[in-house]
Amino acid sequence: MNDLLRPAASLFVLLSALTGIAYPMVLTGIAQALFPDAASGSVLFRNGTPVGSRLIGQNFSSPEYFWGRPSASAPQPYNGTASGGSNQGPLNPALVEAVTTHISALKVADPDNPQAIPVDLVTASASGLDPHISPAAARYQARRVARARDLSMERLTAIIEAHTEDRQWGVFGEPRVNVLKLNLALDAEHQRP
Repeated sequence: MNDLLRPAASLFVLLSALTGIAYPMVLTGIAQALFPDAASGSVLFRNGTPVGSRLIGQNFSSPEYFWGRPSASAPQPYNGTASGGSNQGPLNPALVEAVTTHISALKVADPDNPQAIPVDLVTASASGLDPHISPAAARYQARRVARARDLSMERLTAIIEAHTEDRQWGVFGEPRVNVLKLNLALDAEHQRP
């Protein structure tokens, strides 16, 4: 019996050390060397203080900030540990109610806005954590944000354009605006003398 247990225990300890300690450390070291920003969580800083990740949406609700897509994560929005979509189909009454609620909130926040509400402002992404909105969604909110921050529409439009990211590698996806980066730029603009 001892002849079987000793090699099994030795192999267990060796493989645990290799796959549980050495391999993750080597991969982390390689990732930190090749992609330091991504390997560290793509954290954004303001005045040396971390304020969020450019990969995970934030919950903005004040009128002076651009709002992101609704989050499907629970129990609080943009909960990275509960990533996932709602899996509600177009005929699901819960989805219809959620979309109606989001439309009402947008209309209350900017009742005189004549533009059609972009779909990404009323529906969650597949992960429920999407940090981006479409340029149309940013333009839809621009009047409200400009009014709340006492900024000209021309200046705000320029800030939106400066923070609009093109398709990945010029091919994949659609142009998009990172909401956290845009709001940080607005805060920096607001602090200028």
